[in-house]
Amino acid sequence: MKRFLATVALLAVSAAASAQALVAGEVKKVDKPAGRITLKHAEIKAYDMPGMTGAYKVQDPSMLDKVQVGDHVQFQLDRLNSVYTITKIDVQK
Repeated sequence: MKRFLATVALLAVSAAASAQALVAGEVKKVDKPAGRITLKHAEIKAYDMPGMTGAYKVQDPSMLDKVQVGDHVQFQLDRLNSVYTITKIDVQK
Protein backbone atom coordinates (compact mmCIF):
# COMPACT_ATOMS: atom_id res chain seq x y z
CA MET A 1 0.00 0.00 0.00
CA LYS A 2 2.82 2.42 0.85
CA ARG A 3 4.43 1.69 -2.51
CA PHE A 4 1.14 2.42 -4.29
CA LEU A 5 0.74 5.75 -2.46
CA ALA A 6 4.32 6.72 -3.29
CA THR A 7 3.69 5.97 -6.96
CA VAL A 8 0.48 8.03 -6.96
CA ALA A 9 2.30 10.95 -5.29
CA LEU A 10 5.11 10.79 -7.85
CA LEU A 11 2.63 10.80 -10.73
CA ALA A 12 0.83 13.81 -9.25
CA VAL A 13 4.09 15.76 -8.96
CA SER A 14 5.03 14.85 -12.55
CA ALA A 15 1.63 15.95 -13.85
CA ALA A 16 1.85 19.24 -11.96
CA ALA A 17 5.33 19.96 -13.31
CA SER A 18 4.25 19.37 -16.90
CA ALA A 19 1.11 21.50 -16.48
CA GLN A 20 3.02 24.69 -15.82
CA ALA A 21 2.06 28.13 -17.02
CA LEU A 22 3.10 29.48 -20.39
CA VAL A 23 6.08 31.86 -20.44
CA ALA A 24 6.36 35.06 -22.48
CA GLY A 25 9.33 35.42 -24.79
CA GLU A 26 10.75 36.93 -27.96
CA VAL A 27 12.34 34.87 -30.73
CA LYS A 28 15.98 35.85 -31.24
CA LYS A 29 17.15 33.00 -33.52
CA VAL A 30 15.65 29.97 -35.26
CA ASP A 31 18.03 27.10 -36.08
CA LYS A 32 15.99 24.58 -38.08
CA PRO A 33 18.86 22.17 -38.88
CA ALA A 34 19.66 21.84 -35.16
CA GLY A 35 16.00 21.86 -34.04
CA ARG A 36 16.67 24.75 -31.65
CA ILE A 37 15.25 28.18 -30.92
CA THR A 38 16.82 31.05 -29.04
CA LEU A 39 14.40 33.02 -26.88
CA LYS A 40 14.68 36.08 -24.67
CA HIS A 41 12.19 35.14 -21.97
CA ALA A 42 10.67 36.08 -18.65
CA GLU A 43 11.37 34.22 -15.42
CA ILE A 44 10.45 30.52 -15.42
CA LYS A 45 9.49 29.89 -11.79
CA ALA A 46 9.02 26.14 -12.18
CA TYR A 47 12.74 25.77 -12.88
CA ASP A 48 13.94 28.67 -10.71
CA MET A 49 15.27 30.26 -13.93
CA PRO A 50 15.58 34.05 -14.11
CA GLY A 51 14.57 36.00 -17.19
CA MET A 52 17.34 35.57 -19.76
CA THR A 53 18.18 34.68 -23.34
CA GLY A 54 18.68 30.96 -23.96
CA ALA A 55 18.73 28.41 -26.77
CA TYR A 56 16.37 25.47 -26.37
CA LYS A 57 15.61 22.27 -28.23
CA VAL A 58 12.07 21.95 -29.61
CA GLN A 59 10.10 18.74 -29.13
CA ASP A 60 8.72 18.87 -32.68
CA PRO A 61 10.88 20.52 -35.37
CA SER A 62 7.73 21.64 -37.23
CA MET A 63 7.20 24.16 -34.40
CA LEU A 64 10.02 26.20 -35.94
CA ASP A 65 8.04 26.66 -39.17
CA LYS A 66 5.51 28.92 -37.46
CA VAL A 67 7.93 31.36 -35.80
CA GLN A 68 10.44 33.90 -37.02
CA VAL A 69 12.97 36.25 -35.45
CA GLY A 70 11.22 39.12 -33.68
CA ASP A 71 7.99 37.21 -32.95
CA HIS A 72 6.55 37.55 -29.45
CA VAL A 73 5.54 34.10 -28.21
CA GLN A 74 4.08 32.19 -25.31
CA PHE A 75 5.82 28.87 -24.73
CA GLN A 76 6.01 25.92 -22.39
CA LEU A 77 9.37 24.57 -21.30
CA ASP A 78 9.69 21.05 -19.95
CA ARG A 79 12.67 18.97 -18.92
CA LEU A 80 12.72 15.87 -21.13
CA ASN A 81 15.55 13.39 -20.61
CA SER A 82 17.41 16.06 -18.61
CA VAL A 83 17.23 18.55 -21.52
CA TYR A 84 15.20 21.76 -21.38
CA THR A 85 12.80 21.39 -24.30
CA ILE A 86 10.07 23.63 -25.75
CA THR A 87 6.93 21.47 -25.84
CA LYS A 88 4.48 24.18 -26.90
CA ILE A 89 4.85 27.55 -28.61
CA ASP A 90 2.29 30.06 -29.87
CA VAL A 91 2.92 33.36 -31.67
CA GLN A 92 1.18 36.32 -30.00
CA LYS A 93 -0.62 38.79 -32.24
